Amino acid sequence: MTQDAATTRLDAVKLDGTGPIYDQIRRAVRDLILNGTWAPGTSVPPEHALMEQLGASRMTVHRALVQLAREGLITRRRRSGTIVASPPASHAMLDILSIPDEVKRLGQRYDYEVLSREDRRPSAEIALRFGLKRSEKISHVVTLHRADGRPHVLEERVIHLAVVPAVAGEDFSKMPPGDWLLGNSLWSEAEHAISAVPAEPDDAQHLGIEVGEPCLLIERRTWNQSAPVTAVRLLYPGARHRFIGRFGPYGAV
Repeated sequence: MTQDAATTRLDAVKLDGTGPIYDQIRRAVRDLILNGTWAPGTSVPPEHALMEQLGASRMTVHRALVQLAREGLITRRRRSGTIVASPPASHAMLDILSIPDEVKRLGQRYDYEVLSREDRRPSAEIALRFGLKRSEKISHVVTLHRADGRPHVLEERVIHLAVVPAVAGEDFSKMPPGDWLLGNSLWSEAEHAISAVPAEPDDAQHLGIEVGEPCLLIERRTWNQSAPVTAVRLLYPGARHRFIGRFGPYGAV
C-alpha cells in the first residue's frame, strides 16, 4: 500500500461526535466497510495511526477494533496487520445459503447451468414478481443447480446493477451467482420467507417433476445500508427436501 493510499484511508475515518469515542471509531470503520469504501482485503490503518489521527488513547482504539473483529468485519493478524474480512458464507437454514456447499454436504456431486441472463430494466412480470420499480436496472439470472446430475433447485435472481456494478462483467461460468455475490458484495440486512407452491409448467420441466407437484419456495432479499443488493427465488422439489434449523434462546447452535 502506498503512503498516499494509507493517508487517504486514514482521512476517511470520521467521528460523528455521538456517544463514547470507541463506539464512534467502531461505527466510522464499520460504515466504511459496509458501504464498500473499504473492500474485503483492504488494510485497516494501524492502531498508532488511528490514535494520532483521532486523538484517542490506545485502549480506546483497541477496544473499537476488537469489537469490529467480534462482529466479523475485520481480521486481525499479528504480523500482517488488520484487514477487512471477506463476507462469510454461512449455511444455516435462516442464513445465506451456498448451494454448492449444500449439495456437497449431502455427499453428492454438484454442477450448475445458467439458463438465461439479461442485464436491463425489468419487464412488468419480473417487476411484479420481485417488487421492483420499472426504472431500476438489474441483472436477471436463472440458474439450475444439480446434485449427482439431478435437478436440485431452480434459482431465479435479480441483482441491482447500481449497487453491484461489477456483476455486469461477470458471466457466472466459473461460479454460480449466489456464491459470486457472497465473495464480491456486502450485505447488512436480509429477510426471507418459505412457502409451499405448486410447480408451474416451466418450473416443472426444469426440475423434472409433474406440473402442480408441491415445491418449497425460498424468497430472499438482501440490502446494504438500505440499498437493495439482490432478490432471489429458490424453488426446491418438495418431496426431495426438508430444511432443519437448530437454535437456542440466543440464536443458532
